[in-house]
Amino acid sequence: MQHIAQRVFNDEIESLKEAAALIDEHFSATVDVILQSKGKVIITGAGKSGLIGKKISATLASTGTASFFMHPTEAFHGDLGMVGKDDVLILISYSGETDEVIKIIPFLKWNDNITISITGNPNSTIAKNTNHHLNVRITHEACALKLAPTSSTTATLVMGDALAVALMEARKFQPEDFARFHPGGSLGRKLLVKVKDLMRTEQLPFIHENASFTDVLLRMSEGRLGMVIVGNETYVKGVVTDGDLRRALLRNPDTSTQTVSSMMSINPVIIPADESINHAEQLMIERKITTILVGSPTNRTVLGIYQIYTR
Repeated sequence: MQHIAQRVFNDEIESLKEAAALIDEHFSATVDVILQSKGKVIITGAGKSGLIGKKISATLASTGTASFFMHPTEAFHGDLGMVGKDDVLILISYSGETDEVIKIIPFLKWNDNITISITGNPNSTIAKNTNHHLNVRITHEACALKLAPTSSTTATLVMGDALAVALMEARKFQPEDFARFHPGGSLGRKLLVKVKDLMRTEQLPFIHENASFTDVLLRMSEGRLGMVIVGNETYVKGVVTDGDLRRALLRNPDTSTQTVSSMMSINPVIIPADESINHAEQLMIERKITTILVGSPTNRTVLGIYQIYTR
């Protein structure tokens, strides 16, 4: 079966090359009219074209171009009320003869909308009745019967991606903009979430520098962070981690003679609360620590603790 998969990949790659060679001035004109539009980009299509249209619309919306998908049948039965005069319509139909799509063209002309078609036939009804046409003609589909929409839907999808990317570059769309539209994704977390949003602020494991070894061990167990903070919120003298405890015991098994001062690290890493989670985690990886203090590095004050791994 591997040879079938390879054949499909190769067929679709060749089809994409064919469609790429057909890109002309209408592509640039399409980008320009969308950039100049004060409305939304509404995409419509039926069947497989509709499914591809939904994905193109989602990509546009997430990359700075306001967009939504409208099913042509629902449009013909009332959803045309969602179409404003400033909206740009993209009509998708590989044959260019999809009846449901053709039926809404008279309204779009009456409403004076700018229309763009994506078809595989420049001489089709839909192509001839739109302002701009993007040709995605391919020689044959990738399926064995040369019938099922495969190469044609891939070419249409890539044409939509090309539009989205061109619009992104024209608008100078930045990673920060992308993150705002994807707050739940990994990029959104890296760029938008601050340390203060996730840090622990309650029951911080503070301990006095004169505390005994047993007190340190008990406080560390209560805090469940694998460390204690020597000092208080207004001034941190140092930290003692579970690793510090183990090293202290290896040096001197007599816990009665152990002091907090001899065990603690006097220069703990403190990061501002407004720092991004991404920067904080990179710093923790570099320092090979799983817990970091949050506060003022200059004044050595502490507002909270951030830990990479939740216990």
